[in-house]
Amino acid sequence: MLAFHALVLVIVPSFIWLGFWQLDRWEQRSASVELQQGNLAADPVPVAELTEVGGDVDPADRWRAVEASGTWDTGHEILLRNRDGSGGVGFHVLTPLVTEEGPALLVNRGWIPRGETALDTPEIPPAPSGTVEVTGRLHFSETEENTGLRNRDDLPEGQLLVADVPAIAEGLPYPVYGGYADLTAQDPVPDPAPERVEVRELDSGMSLSYAVQWWVFTLVAIGGWVFLMRRELSEAREAAAAGNPDASDGPEGPDGTDGPAAASAAAAAGDRPREDVG
Repeated sequence: MLAFHALVLVIVPSFIWLGFWQLDRWEQRSASVELQQGNLAADPVPVAELTEVGGDVDPADRWRAVEASGTWDTGHEILLRNRDGSGGVGFHVLTPLVTEEGPALLVNRGWIPRGETALDTPEIPPAPSGTVEVTGRLHFSETEENTGLRNRDDLPEGQLLVADVPAIAEGLPYPVYGGYADLTAQDPVPDPAPERVEVRELDSGMSLSYAVQWWVFTLVAIGGWVFLMRRELSEAREAAAAGNPDASDGPEGPDGTDGPAAASAAAAAGDRPREDVG
């Protein structure tokens, strides 16, 4: 029983803590959902207002719509591997847009299917020539910390696993804004063009439900402990009663004659057997 009590003392605080941990995760995810929805609904602003050369995008500005004008530099185009699209796993086409102000903005023009093998370089729809105006959703640079991936040296030329903007900028002949943008609109509109990248909307998940479940488990554990303790106490009382029966159940013995209790009572009262007097 002592081991059982110790187990309850460990389980109950643990379940309570797990419930508050899931509640905290739900609050964080809810805040991310609100940030995403608010930024997606905001009006576009010039890209220079939210990022700068040599910097990165503030997480609070992720998904904000930015505008830029310039020319595409397809000579330094990069394919990002293992990206999902309508046809399965393929590539994202990351193309520098050299802006009229001078710095370039890396723009994800969209998804294209892979070639016959994973190492093939597929045909990329050409970008419009001349000056274009683009709008895109801003993202901070991809890193090993925020993606769990890192670029490898054994990939085909012009292919990367993550959009590590500072590393990409080292190989470009012009300054580059921090972060990159998923293309949402451009003028003129090319045809054909890569498939637009759909925004992956966040949700708060099941964390709130999990928090409630952990607290329900806490109540179940406490209720089970109370039930078992009540049963143990009841069984102990029954065992004690069975081991100490009442000694004054009646004056008769089991054969109908006066039992020991009756004889003792008679002796105490001074009863004596009467003698025949003849």
